[in-house]
Amino acid sequence: MQNLGRFAAFDMYRGRVGLFAFAALLAATFVRPAHAQLQEYHLDTQDKLMIRVVEWQTVEGTFRDWSAVTGEYTVSPAGTLSLPLVGELPARGQTTAEVAELIAKSLQEKLGLSDRPEASVELAEYRPFYISGDVRAPGQYPYAPNLTVLKAISVAGGSRRDGESTRLERDLLNAKGGYDVLADTRLRLLVKRARIEAEIGGKKEFEPPKGYESNPELAAVMADEQAIMTARQRTLSLRLEALEDLKQLLQSEISSLEQKVKTQKRQMELAKEELSGLGSLADRGLVVNTRVLSTERSIADMEGKLLDHETAILRAKQDISKASQEAIEISNNMSSDLAIERQQVEAELNQTVLKLGTQRGLISEALSLSGSTALGDEEIALSFAIVRQVDGKSQEIDASENTPVLPGDVLKVTRSLMNGQALPGQ
Repeated sequence: MQNLGRFAAFDMYRGRVGLFAFAALLAATFVRPAHAQLQEYHLDTQDKLMIRVVEWQTVEGTFRDWSAVTGEYTVSPAGTLSLPLVGELPARGQTTAEVAELIAKSLQEKLGLSDRPEASVELAEYRPFYISGDVRAPGQYPYAPNLTVLKAISVAGGSRRDGESTRLERDLLNAKGGYDVLADTRLRLLVKRARIEAEIGGKKEFEPPKGYESNPELAAVMADEQAIMTARQRTLSLRLEALEDLKQLLQSEISSLEQKVKTQKRQMELAKEELSGLGSLADRGLVVNTRVLSTERSIADMEGKLLDHETAILRAKQDISKASQEAIEISNNMSSDLAIERQQVEAELNQTVLKLGTQRGLISEALSLSGSTALGDEEIALSFAIVRQVDGKSQEIDASENTPVLPGDVLKVTRSLMNGQALPGQ
């Protein structure tokens, strides 16, 4: 019974180690870079979420994926999510972490689970933004992080002008917006490559790419990639530490079992000596046969327990070997993943550099043909305003080309002469 209790405690330990390592891995898997405006992002209608629910099986030592709940969901016009086994859940105004906690809690309560399952919620697609006014193609567009007014206008085809000069100015604006987007992409890829190379080299920190020290976006991009690097290394360290703890626990179990084997063998030797003496006494009629049979049964029981101990030792040694092999595979897989990721970044970086060259040529052509930005004798000015929902109320905010655009915003673009008069057709 003591042996069974020891194994039960051992299984519970392995369950806790596995769950702890999984929680760290889950946190690292869904680490995503976010710019300052979206760090505390609150959900609303049309946001698309990728939801996954898993449960740790202590007996089997594995995770069970709840495929009935796992999938992509969209926040409804009522601001709710509808999930199988859960039903309607409020989502509007919540963060992804709050929704994940609510899903796990609801599943535990509705299904009567003793342990709360692990739920992860990732923002698969932001709700769209809208652009209206003096642009070539007003309407609804999918949102992308780090969107500014200038980039949004570029997505909508640029500002709408009249005449040939307007077309050239629009081409210049489009080319400039496309160039800015590609330049930002190049910076992020260069920082990402530096982070990957540092990870491959076993470093805990990495240096920024040369020539970009004065870029205002560099600090934020570096912070995002450093967070990813730290989380991944911590996850790897936790998994390896968990396996090492498991091996030490198994080794302690083997030592205890080996000591029991010695004790059991000694007891068997004493019992056999006793049986030998009883046999001679029984032959002379000095001892009843039942005592001889009882001693023989005791020896048989001892032999069975001895076999159980030796089997348990073999099983523990096999588990140690598996844990060592798993640690090697984890390290090898990490190195392989980093090498593949670096190849992908290099390919994307080469494509981005080529596209930047094209955009640079378009800007040069537009500048050489357009001359000045003017309509007749009057220069043109564009004004921008953003209509945003804040605490359930619409607010109109004056904006510039560099003002961030958030999901659900309505961007209004208005053109006028520098003297303040509206242009024809407004």
